[in-house]
Amino acid sequence: MMENQDDNTHFGFKTVAKGEKANMVAGVFHSVAGKYDLMNDVMSFGIHRLWKRYTIDCSGARRGQKVLDLAGGTGDLAAKFARMVGPEGEVVLADINDSMLRVGRDKLRDMGIVGNVSYVQADAEKLPFDDNTFDLITIAFGLRNVTDKDAALRSMLRVLKPGGRLLVLEFSKPEVEMLSKAYDMYSFHIMPKMGEFIAKDKDSYQYLAESIRMHPDQETLKGMMQEAGFEQVEYHNLTGGIVALHRGYKF
Repeated sequence: MMENQDDNTHFGFKTVAKGEKANMVAGVFHSVAGKYDLMNDVMSFGIHRLWKRYTIDCSGARRGQKVLDLAGGTGDLAAKFARMVGPEGEVVLADINDSMLRVGRDKLRDMGIVGNVSYVQADAEKLPFDDNTFDLITIAFGLRNVTDKDAALRSMLRVLKPGGRLLVLEFSKPEVEMLSKAYDMYSFHIMPKMGEFIAKDKDSYQYLAESIRMHPDQETLKGMMQEAGFEQVEYHNLTGGIVALHRGYKF
């Protein structure tokens, strides 16, 4: 009996059954959670902080609002939003991976950020929130790990309030061929070796490099957001398109 292609998806460059991907991705992030912040700083030369700062600057988050930081990991965005929305607002840091969620919770508590932040283990494809709950949803470097991205985008739209906005910060396609080649060399030859040296985990960082290449490019993701029902969708390339920030609204 032939295998139905619709039952398969990508795990990096490998083709796997859709039902297997979530557990395989979970294994990666259970493995890297403890060194995640350190590896982000080392591998991006600290530039990931500028990408996240730009996302925050574009968010329009205000006091009293309710924010969902989806695939929020170690809480970099949630920490900033907690201060922006103030005690009368609320931030939900959600991640499908409990190891990442624990690291994020401990980090924010150590920073003294308590009271207006809650933590939810959640699948982006089936968000456990009521319709029209959030003013803002962000997902930074998480969408590429989702098995059914279209379902996740529809789920995000459902839980946004009318007038709310989604920001997707994700690795994308470099605009210049020379930069693309240099980035490929770095990703596939240097990044896994750094993962092996610092985090003692070469395979997880090999997957992360491959997952970046399999993620939809800027225009494709824009079209997916529009198809899911988002309006006024636009994107901004950062660092030559290595990363892109997409923004869309629910009206």
